[in-house]
Amino acid sequence: MSYEFFIAKRYLWSKRRHPFVGVISTVSVLGIAVGVAALIVVLAVMNGFDKDLKQRIIGTRAHLVLEKEGAFTDTAPVTETLKRARRVVAVAPFVEGQALIKKDEWVSGVLVRGVDARLEKKVSKFYEYLTAGTLTERPDRAVVGAELAKRFGLRLGSKFQMLTQGNEKPLEYTVEGIFSSGLYDYDANLVFLNLQNSQALFGMQNAVSGLSVYLDDAERAAEVKREIQVALGLPYSVRTWMESNKTLFGALKLEKVVMFLILALIILVACLNIAGSLTLLVMDKTKDIGVLKALGATPGGLVRIFSLSGLMIGLAGALSGLTLGMAVCWALKNFAWFELPKEIYYLDRLPVEISGADSAVIFFVAVGLSLVSALYPALMAGKLDPVKALRYE
Repeated sequence: MSYEFFIAKRYLWSKRRHPFVGVISTVSVLGIAVGVAALIVVLAVMNGFDKDLKQRIIGTRAHLVLEKEGAFTDTAPVTETLKRARRVVAVAPFVEGQALIKKDEWVSGVLVRGVDARLEKKVSKFYEYLTAGTLTERPDRAVVGAELAKRFGLRLGSKFQMLTQGNEKPLEYTVEGIFSSGLYDYDANLVFLNLQNSQALFGMQNAVSGLSVYLDDAERAAEVKREIQVALGLPYSVRTWMESNKTLFGALKLEKVVMFLILALIILVACLNIAGSLTLLVMDKTKDIGVLKALGATPGGLVRIFSLSGLMIGLAGALSGLTLGMAVCWALKNFAWFELPKEIYYLDRLPVEISGADSAVIFFVAVGLSLVSALYPALMAGKLDPVKALRYE
């Protein structure tokens, strides 16, 4: 054990002339602990919401969407190329377009998505989100979002009409199912038809709008996109699920960064307390510093002593905060302390997803700020003149 570490440890635990120095050190440890715990809990909850949102988006949209200018008239060759690509698990055709939905005096614009009822199960979680009924190959049947059904007063067996640009008169459909994805935009603006019904609605005969691609790892979508784009070339274009929701995920990322910076101020304030407590500690140990210098201690050695003292305070606070934060996250994950309104969040408890990378960054930021805060009092101790320090002792 180096003498700097030994003395730094003794200074933290030894009796002081001014007990207030110890109180400030304790407050510093508690401040860092609270700041670290708050950051871990808040980021874990934000990660939980982010993960839940991604799962819901992936549930209604495929990992990759292949489109081209105009409609696909022969999908067999392209489908075979897609299936040969790495990580591709399943491929399914779809038809997509805008339409007007009408029931009684109510009219609204919606996005109509036609899917193959047999293949769609392999590329999305659409069937898992059905709260009533199902989607079959029966003619003139439709599945509507829960919010859309609420707005138009639709239920199983209800009839409504849809009109597109290519049709002179509206076509009538019967509600065969209702789905709830938990995303308001989807639930309020999406209508699902089987593939044949949607082709008839948009006058596409046997053509489709594009192909949905399901991967074994959604996070590798960008990598697979590049491979497929090179293999197919123009006029085909590939879009990932992340690109389809780029604005939303960008906003979530920015919100997470801003929240981190705001809560990091708690740690910064606690670190300023460290600077204050070590400054008082230097004043309290002026005689000891003079004796150490008289015995041959170098200014660098004294700087290391008080830097290590600040580092130990930071480590104690960061470790305590890490333990407290993990404990709170575990409690939130396993016990329903807070009940969320299900009609708003579609969840009954806070989603928690602890990230090892986030926890490591928070820990090292707290320790790093503690060390930086200790530098000024440490440098002050290193510059102390031993003659002046011992003159009045």
